[in-house]
Amino acid sequence: MFNPIFLKITEEDIRSYADASGDFNPIHTDPAYAQKAGLNGCIAHGMLVMALGSRAISEWCRGELASYDARFQAMTYPDEPLVIKGSWTDEEAGKGRVTVENEAGEVKMKGAFWVK
Repeated sequence: MFNPIFLKITEEDIRSYADASGDFNPIHTDPAYAQKAGLNGCIAHGMLVMALGSRAISEWCRGELASYDARFQAMTYPDEPLVIKGSWTDEEAGKGRVTVENEAGEVKMKGAFWVK
C-alpha cells in the first residue's frame, strides 16, 4: 500500500479548473444554481478528482503512466476532507489501483493504472 495523500478541493481549485478546462457548468460554479438542481451546493468536476488521482500515482510510482481508468462513485464537495489511497495489484507488471474517499470512507472515485 502506498502512503495515503490527504487534501481538500477548494472553491478556488474548482474555479481554476473551470478556467483551465472551459467547463463552466453552473453546478460547479454557482451555489444557487447547484441547489436548484438538487445538490447540497457546488460540486467538484469529476475530471478534477481524477487528476488528483493521477498526481498521486505520479508521486507514488516511478515511470511513465501508460494507462489510467477511473470510475466516479459519488459527488465531491468543496472543502470536503479527502484521502487518496493506492496499492499495487501486480507490482512487477506496474499495475495498481487508486481510490479517492472522504474521511467517512465514502468512495468518490476508484481507478486502475499501469505504469511503464
